[in-house]
Amino acid sequence: METIVADSEFARLLHEAQEGDEAAFAALFCSVQPRLLRYLRTVGGPLADDVAAETWLSVVRGLKGFRGNRAGWQSWVFTIARARLVDAQRRADRSPRPVDTDLVLRDQAGPSDVSGSVDEMFSTEAALALIAQLPRQQAEVVLLRHVVGLDVAHTARVLGRRAGAVRVADHRGLRRLAELLAERDAAGDEAGDRAGDEAGGGARDTTRCNASGAVFG
Repeated sequence: METIVADSEFARLLHEAQEGDEAAFAALFCSVQPRLLRYLRTVGGPLADDVAAETWLSVVRGLKGFRGNRAGWQSWVFTIARARLVDAQRRADRSPRPVDTDLVLRDQAGPSDVSGSVDEMFSTEAALALIAQLPRQQAEVVLLRHVVGLDVAHTARVLGRRAGAVRVADHRGLRRLAELLAERDAAGDEAGDRAGDEAGGGARDTTRCNASGAVFG
């Protein structure tokens, strides 16, 4: 369960965590962990849980030296996580594997509404499966901006890219998501039409069989 830590509360929790207070660290952990796992599972697949564990080990080691606000904290944790993920993928010598793309999107926004309803859309595992189909750079930007909630500057810092490049990738990623949603909706409509035709055809066949049975029975 995700814990919401207000900006006004963050400084106190950070200070207490740096002094060894386990409850304070747990609150900071819970404020990030759910979104961290969504990010890692989308771009890292089966490596996600191990990478998350390595990330928090690194966070604990460097905690006393961290200086910054809540946004800086999130950016710092995700910068570590991305570095650990890259290391893990190199060790595994394989490309990132997406999450299950067989999940069906239900009640999602139409293509024209994608950028305006990302909070709702990105709250589902099916949406994360769609994000996993984006090019890697676009997927990471969309995840960090709209799932994690980082601003452009902190997203750029995590990815080691310029803010302008982040904005472009974000725009292109959202536009591609709109296309994927439209394709999924169209496929669903086509499948529904086929099912209706088959059902209608079946009814006609049954009628003919019944008629034959009546004639010859």
